[in-house]
Amino acid sequence: AGTLDDARRLTDRPRNGTMAAFTVSMNVASSSLSFRSRASSGARAFRAAKAPARARVSVRARADLEPDNISVLVAGGSGVAMDVVRQLKDAGTWVTVLQRKNDDRAEIEKMGAFLSKGDALNDKDVQKAYDMVEEYDAVVSTIGGTPASPEADSVGNIKLIEAAVAKGKEQGRMPKFVLVTSIGVGDSKNAPPPQVYAALEPVLVEKVKAEDRLRELCAEHGMPFCIVRPGGLKSEPATGTAVLTEDTSICGAIHRADVASLVVKCVLKDAANGKTLSAVDKEQLFDQPAFEEFAL
Repeated sequence: AGTLDDARRLTDRPRNGTMAAFTVSMNVASSSLSFRSRASSGARAFRAAKAPARARVSVRARADLEPDNISVLVAGGSGVAMDVVRQLKDAGTWVTVLQRKNDDRAEIEKMGAFLSKGDALNDKDVQKAYDMVEEYDAVVSTIGGTPASPEADSVGNIKLIEAAVAKGKEQGRMPKFVLVTSIGVGDSKNAPPPQVYAALEPVLVEKVKAEDRLRELCAEHGMPFCIVRPGGLKSEPATGTAVLTEDTSICGAIHRADVASLVVKCVLKDAANGKTLSAVDKEQLFDQPAFEEFAL
């Protein structure tokens, strides 16, 4: 292995353009969804104005979501978030994207998705993204900061979570919220090597606050949720060997496209509701322990 900076560097762009994560070049073995996109007559209409608030919020029946008849808000930058957008659009999903920059606008619009340019740290920008579509079935957030500026990991995500609850009350049913954080957060603190955790501690501590707030609000309002904690992120093509697990001791590398595939499954599958799942490539673990996979 090289130096700490070489072996575990932060990737993607700061704030809601990224998810802070570590890239792995330790001694590990290194090395989709595919549906025809179509317009759905039952899809949610794109609009600028809010729908009138409803008096009661219904509880969603336990059932998997159909990708070609749902609307999803994805908050995040050009890494995992854009891979999630691509896979959802391939599945025929109506997608709105919250990003701070215009770098991906051309691709987003070419796919038939909507871009809401804004910062998750800004209340008005968050509200604008939620107001763009009459109803959301799910929200995905991959946003994060850097050790030098980790505010987005907590404050930005919490703003999105709280706004999702408000949206659920407005539309009469709660959307599902899938929060992407990192191995090393919460009860997985001891999974990464100590030097990796130390380098990323500022962002990991802030991500704990977002996870805790998500669980608190979901318990209070009945909003379905799932937390996905990826290992060290790589930008190579998908391997197809990435898995989810409830084992909090697992750590390893995973490619961004594979993270996105797992996130999309968590969006769609009811079995993921209420779960906190680590995401790793089983061929790129730090060690080779036996662990139980969580199948979706």
